[in-house]
Amino acid sequence: MVKVKIGAQGFTVKQQFQDLGPYETMRRIAGIGYRAIEISQVDMTAENVDQLKRASEDFSIEIASLSAHLKPNFPGHESLTTDYDKIVQECRTLDCDLLRIGMLPRESMESLETVLAFCHEVNEVTRRLKKDGITLYYHNHHIEFAKYNGQTMLNIIRENAPLLGFELDVHWIWRGGADPVKVIKDYKGKVELIHLKDYRISPLPEEAFEASRKGDHATFGQYFNNLIQFAELGTGTLDLKTIIEQSIDSGARYLLVEQDDTYGRDPFESLAESLQHLKDLGYEDLI
Repeated sequence: MVKVKIGAQGFTVKQQFQDLGPYETMRRIAGIGYRAIEISQVDMTAENVDQLKRASEDFSIEIASLSAHLKPNFPGHESLTTDYDKIVQECRTLDCDLLRIGMLPRESMESLETVLAFCHEVNEVTRRLKKDGITLYYHNHHIEFAKYNGQTMLNIIRENAPLLGFELDVHWIWRGGADPVKVIKDYKGKVELIHLKDYRISPLPEEAFEASRKGDHATFGQYFNNLIQFAELGTGTLDLKTIIEQSIDSGARYLLVEQDDTYGRDPFESLAESLQHLKDLGYEDLI
């Protein structure tokens, strides 16, 4: 049985990867106590790949998975369709056998037909990657819980791209109106990557009440309808202990701590707080 490992998700420190460089960012992640990381939002130049490799070796922090797009987001953007060999070589260089697609291509969200076309294409790429020793995973947001003919987009993808694995994000599942524990249980055997992030409702800011006092109900409504925040683990409403136990039972290899926005707080501090909460829950042996 593969031991489950807690890691960090690189999107949390995307700006630091740019400002400090991969090597220094990885050093700080390791200094917090993480020993695994999923790479996201890093320009995979030869220099950056070299820095990631040296940092992984120097700081004993393994590369849990890399990120890729199925198709270019814009002309010149790397993707599995246009840069397959380069991406596979980067996986081998960084000793990584897991690759993930972070989001459904925007043009694939338009209709059931475009979703099904995505499924066909991604299943064939997954088949090709398996021959190269790499497993491809799909990361959900909330849009995958929209329904076509009574079936969620997430289940449509599972049924029509049967070779594809899933990286389930517990915050986005909850935001999509589903129970993370039930979804992770339902996807048992198809999920090796889990994104751990909490779900917090923020208090209304003073600006909302100022708008209300002025009779600006539209502005008040904008604040009122947008109170959801990404949160440090333990500061929100998700039942993380039950989520983690189900993730382990469902076959997860990596539990990756992510926070899309820290709202002005140093993201390294947020990652440290989340890691401490996992220790407090009794998962120090997974770090």
